[in-house]
Amino acid sequence: MHPGIIALSLGSLVVAFLVLYGSAHGIRIVRHWDLRSGSELQLGLERQTYLISTVMSYAFSFQLFSLFLFIFTADKVSCLFVGAMCAAGTLHVNGYGYPALSLKIINFIFGGIWLILNFTDNRAIDYPLIKKKYLFLLALAPLIVAETIFQGAYFLKLDAHVITSCCGSLFSPEGKGVGAILPALPVAPVRAVFFASILCTSASGIFFIRKQTAATGYLFSFLSAVTFVVCIIALISFISLYFYELPTHHCPFCILQGEYSYVGYPLYLSLLGAAVAGISTGLLMPARSTPSLKNILPPILRSLTLTAISLYLIFTLISLWAMTFTDFRL
Repeated sequence: MHPGIIALSLGSLVVAFLVLYGSAHGIRIVRHWDLRSGSELQLGLERQTYLISTVMSYAFSFQLFSLFLFIFTADKVSCLFVGAMCAAGTLHVNGYGYPALSLKIINFIFGGIWLILNFTDNRAIDYPLIKKKYLFLLALAPLIVAETIFQGAYFLKLDAHVITSCCGSLFSPEGKGVGAILPALPVAPVRAVFFASILCTSASGIFFIRKQTAATGYLFSFLSAVTFVVCIIALISFISLYFYELPTHHCPFCILQGEYSYVGYPLYLSLLGAAVAGISTGLLMPARSTPSLKNILPPILRSLTLTAISLYLIFTLISLWAMTFTDFRL
């Protein structure tokens, strides 16, 4: 009966229902949408798309918020489980915690991209992206449903009698799985790749803003996606150590606690926001040839690029602050 669990469970059920509802109407829109037609069917579809776009905007907005609520709740209930010190141990109580978290991260990124596609489509008078965004919604619907199922199974199967593992054992070279592989990586190469990826992504973004060519746009989008992965690896490998001031503490969850000034929230929010903005830039590139978006899309692409660069730089500056203003040295 934890408030966070109740909110997440009810919210996920509502979001899943709304996405399925939107997908059902999306199938009709993909099959029958024809703006040149004045038929009764077309007029009905036009009225429906206003409703569905609004409903999906609210649904995906909650989806973005639910990721952080999920991690916050997992961290808060860690005191109920022997061995758990933060969300890392709570998510390890059963086999559904980390799959649910992974799906939430994926749906955060895809949901953010859908919101950007929807915003761009609504700016044009002829809705040139309407079929594409509803096809994207149809592809996203199974992921939303899967997230709801895994999250529900995770909460239902929480057992306070289970002795779980702490983050120190999960994210250590002596452990097993991905959480053990990343801390074991050599720091110097990972650090070099991290700063190089930030530099290359920022440079490609600035070059794209100046040239606005397809090649530079796709390059920036690709580098943004790569940098997102590199930043996660770097955070677990060496950045987190500076916040904890411990050479063996690689946990990506403890930095979300008040003991560390909740610094994990701006770190993850900037990182996820940069990935959404950067990837969306590449997905919108083919629409540049659309007549109704000719004057609308360039400012949107420029804003997305600047947003992605700024957020990656915020992530880097917070990391550099920890590396600089601490007595801890690797």
